[in-house]
Amino acid sequence: MAAELSALNGLDFLSSADLNGAQTQALLTLAADIKAGRRNPRLDGKVLGLIFSKASTRTRVSFTVAMARLGGQTIDLNPSVSQVGRGEPIEDTARVLSRYLNAVAIRTFAQSDLQAYADAASIPIINALTDLEHPCQALADYLTMQEAFGSLEGLTMTYVGDGNNVAHSLLIAGALLGVNVRIGCPAGFYPLEKVVDQAKAIAAGRSEIVISEDPAEAVRGAHAVYTDVWASMGQEEEQSTRVQAFRGFCVDESLMRHADAKAIVLHCLPAHRGEEISAEVMESSASRIFDQAENRLHAQQALLATLLGAEG
Repeated sequence: MAAELSALNGLDFLSSADLNGAQTQALLTLAADIKAGRRNPRLDGKVLGLIFSKASTRTRVSFTVAMARLGGQTIDLNPSVSQVGRGEPIEDTARVLSRYLNAVAIRTFAQSDLQAYADAASIPIINALTDLEHPCQALADYLTMQEAFGSLEGLTMTYVGDGNNVAHSLLIAGALLGVNVRIGCPAGFYPLEKVVDQAKAIAAGRSEIVISEDPAEAVRGAHAVYTDVWASMGQEEEQSTRVQAFRGFCVDESLMRHADAKAIVLHCLPAHRGEEISAEVMESSASRIFDQAENRLHAQQALLATLLGAEG
């Protein structure tokens, strides 16, 4: 495991595809070890910067607490009170921050902006969410699934809802880990074709990547059933239209009857009870939603320790 993780020291994490399968699994193992107290990597004296152009609760707090537990510090570079939000070129900001900080986690809209930071910076840049991907979330998701079943081998993850950034990272990370990934979504809300093709190429026949417009068929026999809000940040004006389009795609007790008898339920939060998930399912014994939220902390501790060279 050490070799897989040491190869990531100093690198960026912009996409789930920036890792290979062995590295992804090694990160999950490290996260589990940190959570259980078996390993205690240290980043004393290291400083993480946060640039969040989108609202955040779990990502902001989990990164801040993760860095504190590792012995480091976090600086919140709120774009509304810094030059970041006043038109300074990304390239200039990235070069300056590289002189002060050891890594930067960025939550923004365009993946191209994230890439621009990475191209100009000399320190690791971490994708804390873009419109294209949410790779840190996927690490926590598969960590939660691994906790529930002991191993990911042969398991099926079904995501029901909009083919958004979360769906994209689940597809790629699942393919890397050998998990069968199904996306159940209505026509017009598919994940991007290029991401689906990328996941299929990574899976290379070891696992299945399936897109279905039938939620019951997508969920059939699944070991984890996952959903997210139907309108992501920046799509609020589409909410009423999407409610109509996603009719029948609510993860409720009826839909869960098609899943494996021991299936778990996941949601990256915040949740709209009664829309994409019923209150009964969210509060059921199958729900691992709040374990999943906690695992953002442990997965990000593992990620930060690895990128900054303290995975031991």
